[in-house]
Amino acid sequence: MVALTDQERAMLDGSDGAAVQKAIELLVRYADALGADRFVETDNVAGVPGSSTPWIKQYYAADGGDYRAVFSRYDLDSDEVVDVPRVNAFSCHLQGGMDPELWAEQGFSAEAHANFASDEAQIAGHGIQVLKTCTPYLAGNVPVMGEHCAWMESSAVVYCNSVVGARTNCEGRESTSAAMLAKRIPDWGFHRDEFRRGQHRVQVDVPVDDIFEWGMLGYYVGIAVQDAIPVLDGHIGPPNLIRHKHFGAAAASSGGVEMYHMVGITPEARSSEQAFGGRPRGETFVYDSTARAETYAALNALGRSMVVDFVMLGCPHYSIEQIAQAARLIEGRRVSANSALWIFTSRAVKATADASGYTAILSRAGARLMTDTCSSISQAVPAGTRVVAVDSAKQVHYLPAIMGLEGWYGTTAQCIDAACTGQWRGALV
Repeated sequence: MVALTDQERAMLDGSDGAAVQKAIELLVRYADALGADRFVETDNVAGVPGSSTPWIKQYYAADGGDYRAVFSRYDLDSDEVVDVPRVNAFSCHLQGGMDPELWAEQGFSAEAHANFASDEAQIAGHGIQVLKTCTPYLAGNVPVMGEHCAWMESSAVVYCNSVVGARTNCEGRESTSAAMLAKRIPDWGFHRDEFRRGQHRVQVDVPVDDIFEWGMLGYYVGIAVQDAIPVLDGHIGPPNLIRHKHFGAAAASSGGVEMYHMVGITPEARSSEQAFGGRPRGETFVYDSTARAETYAALNALGRSMVVDFVMLGCPHYSIEQIAQAARLIEGRRVSANSALWIFTSRAVKATADASGYTAILSRAGARLMTDTCSSISQAVPAGTRVVAVDSAKQVHYLPAIMGLEGWYGTTAQCIDAACTGQWRGALV
């Protein structure tokens, strides 16, 4: 059973109000289920608190069907509806369900948008940062090494643990909403040193030196190690934020990886010995030319027709560097009348793209720069879409399955070309 500090016991007794009491009650049940014997304090929480669709609000109609009812019943699993105060931890809202301006183009109704806007006003009113992104680290929420966080979103979690060296498990809506009020999360899993040590070795024998290659390597690693912690070494090209973003997202999608080590690259892997930390080493996997070709084939297994109706970029959300690259690639060209190009990013990054002229370049070419969501989250694609092309291993893993589409995976340049010609001409070189 989890041991409580005096302050936590006081919360449980209601000293900080009914909502905090319900939050700590939920977290105590959560900790006991995990077998955690204590909490850690967190002041960095990322979730989707209180967000709802019209049908969810209708489900709680007897309790008022409002943000207060949804947060109490759905998020806190409360046996009663309580007043929800401003959050106590630094908190941010992850991706939402639609673009706040281009919602009609995405196929949403005015009623759905009104609900979206109402929820957002409540979110902001409760002191939660409206980031609306799966990459909070690109929009101002950058934890430090060793910091205890409570984050949702698989690609954000793996980045937080691996690249930054902060500490979070892959939390859910309920635990993050409770943590926003109680500033606590169970001391379990990736919060503990012993859980963060490597388990399997991945030897990289072919050059991995751009985003496309990092994405494929991530997809291979996820399949190989599943939800274990891999330690990678070998021919891994110069790292940067974007390459890590695509590697981690792919590994989290194909296998559930929540942390990885790259020897000499990630902060807890100055050496192979440090990465494994004395833990017995498991299997060794080799990423060679054969594995690379097999991974590419797996990513493109659902591609059949060479006619591309839709190109979706921005999973995880595009950085300003990626938007700049897309603008350079498409400037002077035009999206085919038989295709569409949607690029997804956060509001913070889009503001920079607007000021830098990239949004205007994309718009002149017939592309759309959208925020807050992606096609997998919103299940929104242009009408009549049958074949999609993406530069994200994560997105080609999910979107075809969710929407029943054919899918192609390639470089950003190949995807931009597909949008402008309406044809897939990508290939592994």
